[in-house]
Amino acid sequence: MLRWLIGGGREPQGLAETGEKLLELNGHTQKITAIITFPSLESCEEKNQLILTASADRTVIVWDSDTGRQVQRISCFQSTVKCLTVLQRLDVWLSGGNDLCVWNRKLDLLCKTSYLSDTGISALVEIPKNCVVAAVGKELIIFRLVAPTEGSLEWDILEIKHLLDHQDNILSLINVNDLSFVTGSHIGELIIWDALDWTMQAYERNFWDPSPQLDTQQEIKLCQKSNDISIHHFTCDEENVFAAVGRGLYVYNLQMKRVIACQKTAHDSNVLHIAKLPNRQLISCSEDGSVRIWELREKQQLAAEPVPTGFFNMWGFGRVNKQTSQPVKKQQENATSCSLELIGDLIGHSSSVEMFLYFEDHGLVTCSADHLIILWKNGERESGLRSLRLFQKLEENGDLYLAV
Repeated sequence: MLRWLIGGGREPQGLAETGEKLLELNGHTQKITAIITFPSLESCEEKNQLILTASADRTVIVWDSDTGRQVQRISCFQSTVKCLTVLQRLDVWLSGGNDLCVWNRKLDLLCKTSYLSDTGISALVEIPKNCVVAAVGKELIIFRLVAPTEGSLEWDILEIKHLLDHQDNILSLINVNDLSFVTGSHIGELIIWDALDWTMQAYERNFWDPSPQLDTQQEIKLCQKSNDISIHHFTCDEENVFAAVGRGLYVYNLQMKRVIACQKTAHDSNVLHIAKLPNRQLISCSEDGSVRIWELREKQQLAAEPVPTGFFNMWGFGRVNKQTSQPVKKQQENATSCSLELIGDLIGHSSSVEMFLYFEDHGLVTCSADHLIILWKNGERESGLRSLRLFQKLEENGDLYLAV
């Protein structure tokens, strides 16, 4: 079941602004594994935006985002569809499970690969030259999509290359920009790839300790706790890749090719989802039910204790955790040039916070295993908007001039 969904094709006046429930989409019988939007082409007169959802019930449902109506259910999958992606330029969408399927807007199956593996495709992103890269266990497989031409009216998808450089299962895969993408594995490997020739640009393994020297016995001991060093999620900007590694957060600079900041125990349990916010800030959520916002600061700007100002504190929910905000150990300070400083907590969930959506103008929405969806607003901004609306109302009624 999907709840609290923003309708497409119109100004959203529901969830992001007021928390009002707009639509409730019932159709899946098991947990939802992937969700994407499929916007209409600019050249198309009919501007209907579709929502595609995949589930462990081995179905994909296509919804009309304006009405919440179920357009069609696709039930021909032999396994769970773990990921969905849209190739907007070609006006097709792809589903990844134990095979890779290509579909058009009318939901016709255009082509598919043969059976890949029991592991299935865990992540899928588009790269240049009509290609996509799929994470399948320890492998990355490059596929090229062949569109119909005058010589052939059929679509086709070709396996171009297998990249076998990861030593363990790949958990995360995202595009950094048009020229590169990044992958992260269960044992903490981070690899930056060239998106044009598919070569490695950088390889990192020691995320759990960015200090220059690492004792061999300590490395063996830490390697035994593979869950503590698994890379669960990525986000990035033009300069850095931000990685959720076990319970920690790490900032990897693309130009310097090294970690420039970290918080090894950003949360008490695994970090499940992160996103980059404006003004060098980062938001993270965890299995422990916490949601935290961090600020990336240059070392020379650090004070003795962080001041709870900025994005987080403005919401009015700030609570500085001094223990988590303490500067990292002396040994690590020599290896990092920036720090991630905690500037507060969002306290409201009682169970694992799975993910969130950030709307720059309207706030933050968090989704938890406690079945709560919470809308968080910027307190200072909302107060200012209320005051502005009050003055506008007074002016419209003439009361403002009477008061003067």
